[in-house]
Amino acid sequence: MVARNRLTPAKVVDAALDLVDEHGVEGLTLAAVATRTGVAAPSLYKHVASLAELRAHVGVRVLENMTEWFTDAVLGLSGDEAVTALMHAYRAYVVRHPKRYSAVPVDPLHDEIQGAAGRKLMEVMFATLRGYGLEGSEAVHATRRLRVIVHGFASIEAEGGFGLPEGLDDTYDQLIRMYLDDLRGKS
Repeated sequence: MVARNRLTPAKVVDAALDLVDEHGVEGLTLAAVATRTGVAAPSLYKHVASLAELRAHVGVRVLENMTEWFTDAVLGLSGDEAVTALMHAYRAYVVRHPKRYSAVPVDPLHDEIQGAAGRKLMEVMFATLRGYGLEGSEAVHATRRLRVIVHGFASIEAEGGFGLPEGLDDTYDQLIRMYLDDLRGKS
């Protein structure tokens, strides 16, 4: 538990993330965060205005974590190697942190609190695709395709939705190759 006099907005978000990891977004309540931090629920209002704001801050933290994770994966790489590393890092993040990943809204870019963090994550994706000469709308479409492939596959995988015996890594590698072939056709 966090000592009352040491509670900060960052520690409130830390406690909220722990709850999300344990119980999913639906398990995140102000009462649960208050219990986790050792304060009365009304004391949390010194740090967050509402449960909705707390959820938004949790989303920011997840987006920042994903940005760091993806940046580390692609640093020093370019072209096919960078895209492959990004897609593997993205999948790994979703599979390792499915409940946390579900805390990010579908469109953080248009959220007042999460917009900046969402744009930073998107910039990592755009930068990874620059080697293919994609700019403007082409870069946006390529980023959307990447997101759909990884989000769809990793979300189904995290939920245990692939029950057939064929190797998931083989299927995922096929998707990456298809995506890379598509990118090369656009450059």
